[in-house]
Amino acid sequence: MGYFKAILFCVFVAFGGFLFGYDIGVISGCLIMPDFINRFGEPTGPGGAMELSSSRQSLITSLLSAGTFVGALAQALTADSLGRRASIAFWAIVFTIGVAIQAGTTYSLAQIVFGRFFAGLGVGAMSAIVPLYNGEASPKRIRGALLALYQVLIVTGLFISYCIDLGTSNLSGSASWRVPVGIQMAWGLILLSAVAVLPESPRHLLGKQKAEQARRAIAMLNNVPMNDPLVQEEMDELSEAIREENEGGKNGWIECFSHRNKLYWRTINGMMLQFIQQLNGQNFYYYYGDTFFRSAGSALSPYVIQVILGGVSVVGTIPGMYVVEKWGRRRALLIGAVWQAICAIIVGLVGHFTLAPDNTPLDQLTPRNQAGGKAFIAFAIIHVFAFNVFWGPVPWVYLGESFPLRVRPKSIALGSATNWIWNFLLGFFSPNIAAKIGSLITLIFFGMLIFGVVYVYLLVPETKGLSLEEVDEMYRSGVKPWNSSKWEPSSVHFKRLQSKEGTFAGQTTRRGNEREAELDSNLDREPVNEKSQATRPTDGA
Repeated sequence: MGYFKAILFCVFVAFGGFLFGYDIGVISGCLIMPDFINRFGEPTGPGGAMELSSSRQSLITSLLSAGTFVGALAQALTADSLGRRASIAFWAIVFTIGVAIQAGTTYSLAQIVFGRFFAGLGVGAMSAIVPLYNGEASPKRIRGALLALYQVLIVTGLFISYCIDLGTSNLSGSASWRVPVGIQMAWGLILLSAVAVLPESPRHLLGKQKAEQARRAIAMLNNVPMNDPLVQEEMDELSEAIREENEGGKNGWIECFSHRNKLYWRTINGMMLQFIQQLNGQNFYYYYGDTFFRSAGSALSPYVIQVILGGVSVVGTIPGMYVVEKWGRRRALLIGAVWQAICAIIVGLVGHFTLAPDNTPLDQLTPRNQAGGKAFIAFAIIHVFAFNVFWGPVPWVYLGESFPLRVRPKSIALGSATNWIWNFLLGFFSPNIAAKIGSLITLIFFGMLIFGVVYVYLLVPETKGLSLEEVDEMYRSGVKPWNSSKWEPSSVHFKRLQSKEGTFAGQTTRRGNEREAELDSNLDREPVNEKSQATRPTDGA
């Protein structure tokens, strides 16, 4: 029960990911609804039927991504000035206003586009605030799983939107699209209640010299009385870390790329993991899977195909929360990239050599086409499943736990903004690329996944089981990424804690009690970190 409140608060904040997933899914369904096309499309000729051209589709979908890019960067200002809690509420209001603008339109394409941009500001801001708050509020032993909640809520929102689109697709008139779009105002109002229920981040409060409020927040997050020794120990640790950070003077965007504490390496890693994540290939299936599945001989409606992909995504995130803590960040990324690369190359080659040309009637498919189509669909679904186990949650986990307090909002904002700009570019250019090379587009994703294996192995260290302050210590130590899973905080510090508190102290290190004997033998070989001896890593860090 000690972590119950922290888990509850982090689940609540992770609902910001639901906005992201729901909006992506709901608009893809609206684009093929007859009433939506009649209102916002253009005539094919004099007296001809209305159609939603590819340029208008790109405009409607991409303006959300443009807004999310701006929102992800802008939240760094509100997170520091207003605080994490008030910032969540502020951007929830912005998102709700954007949804209301969309739902209130009749025939104005400009209003739809502007509303999506405005809503995108809130979605983008949430994509950065969620890992920021959850990274600071989570107990370190379950921080990876709680940060992975963001991906869980993304795909849950995606799945729910597909189900609602399926349910409203047969409604007459504008209700077919107004209902799934307008219901998003309820999601925004849920997050708006954050001010009433969430404690502020203790790290932010201490950074603003609000020690008593920080003490209260630590006690609430760890579900202990304010006079519990754990509260004072974490206060001491955070105060020392903030004091050291403040010695560097005023922080700014440029500092995110400075050599101080290897910040340039950490910021670039956060941005690169988001870049590779977006070019994994999964979003291509989300956006255009119905088209490719039809070419593979599927007779299912686009809405049913979307529901299947959404369901597979939700199922994949469940083991993903276990994997990120059990296997660690590096191992999950490496295995996931190899797994998805295999799927991508099979989908690309099978699709290119066995599928029938587009628009071929189902009764004219050869046995070769049918067999290839089954393999195509199967490995596409496996690809989407693997993404949600590995590369879906882990880059967000890494983003939430890799930066010191003074630059954390800005560095996370840069990583989130990178995610959104590549989300926009993928959605904007993929249709034209796929029109020219068909399923071979997945070979581009194959190449990116192989690049991801190399990048992660050489440059991404393991952060599993470390407090945010210990992550700083690890980067300062200069440990090589491929050796980082064996790295421990100061052995002398660990020994002092163990003699003071017994086996409990052993639980606060990456490998715990089973490492006691090995740590004893390493005392003469590992350097002593004098500053770390003054503080105690706690479960609330």
